[in-house]
Amino acid sequence: MDLLNTLVDKGLRRELPTREEALAVLATSDDDLLDVVAAAGKVRRHWFGRRVKLNYLVNLKSGLCPEDCSYCSQRLGSKAEILKYTWLKPDEASQAAAAGLAGGAKRVCLVASGRGPTDRDVDRVSDTIKAIKDQNEDVEVCACLGLLSDGQAERLREAGADAYNHNLNTSESTYGDITTTHTYADRVDTVQKAHAAGLSACSGLIAGMGESDEDLVDVVYSLRALDPDSVPVNFLIPFEGTPLAKEWNLTPQRCLRILAMVRFVCPDVEVRIAGGREVHLRTMQPLALNLANSIFLGDYLTSEGQAGKADLEMIADAGFEVEGAGEVTLPEHRATAAVGGCGSHEGAGCGSGAEAGCGSHAEAGCGSHAAGGVCGTAATPATPAAQEARPDLVAVRRRGAGTDLAPNA
Repeated sequence: MDLLNTLVDKGLRRELPTREEALAVLATSDDDLLDVVAAAGKVRRHWFGRRVKLNYLVNLKSGLCPEDCSYCSQRLGSKAEILKYTWLKPDEASQAAAAGLAGGAKRVCLVASGRGPTDRDVDRVSDTIKAIKDQNEDVEVCACLGLLSDGQAERLREAGADAYNHNLNTSESTYGDITTTHTYADRVDTVQKAHAAGLSACSGLIAGMGESDEDLVDVVYSLRALDPDSVPVNFLIPFEGTPLAKEWNLTPQRCLRILAMVRFVCPDVEVRIAGGREVHLRTMQPLALNLANSIFLGDYLTSEGQAGKADLEMIADAGFEVEGAGEVTLPEHRATAAVGGCGSHEGAGCGSGAEAGCGSHAEAGCGSHAAGGVCGTAATPATPAAQEARPDLVAVRRRGAGTDLAPNA
């Protein structure tokens, strides 16, 4: 297939595909899916070998968020029956993180609901980072606290944070349909603040919110322009009690195409399969490891993932290996270009040009021709058909942080 050969060559050179090529990946048929996965897998293995980085989420403060993000179970007005609690104490958060680290996680992601942290909140999180690093010197810590004010990224960096997560979630043109209490530009600003402070930027998307192929390509191109080191790909978890509870738009095959498209557009960054993989990839999760080089271990913020032991067995059975604490995740050209952290580099990124675009949750053929379909036939991407709802696969988290029960790790 000419398109796939072209995309592999571009991925090995870190060259940006055309929008038409990216759209063509999303338009491929199920008959060509394994060819798409194999091609994107060549790019993944070139930059990351067969290593899989494990990340572990700790929800520091759950629920009662004043923002109205439609996808989020913690949003203003959410009727989802999730755990609700205020800030964990540093020792509680450190104990929660220890479970994930014992399971093989290399990075701990500290997340708190809300629009953004107060200066007092930054002090709390700084104390938590210290508590975790006192017990685990080599651990990476990523903070995800919402929109940052001036100087807060620098304070987190001084406290020992290695990275900051704030997702773009969807395209700029449709962002207002998903959230009204802040703007797409607000998210971009926070990612740029993290970069400027020397933190490794982590920013990704949510698929399955009713977006078009064009929206998916738009947000991934915006992410490439922002040049994060990590790109989490979330698949919408349609929580009952949220506005998007009826949005069941994803099949395992579509999820794989989306991951392949992200890998081709951002060949040398950490592509992470994030929230919703168990719900939408289901038994196809092992195949997705050929596209992404990073996953979350165990549970998510407000939903339960598959057992941590099952995650580890899946990685081994698929012929991959867990990335060790002493291994550098990023390719050398990205790691050495970082200023004071895993990323904040100029020129070396996944990206070249294009307009920049930035959220926090848990979202795309063959032929090198405009809107090309498989092997040279022009195709107009079809709107994905509605999928069977599987609310039985959405399990609200009832263990771990904020409870007296042992975490899943």
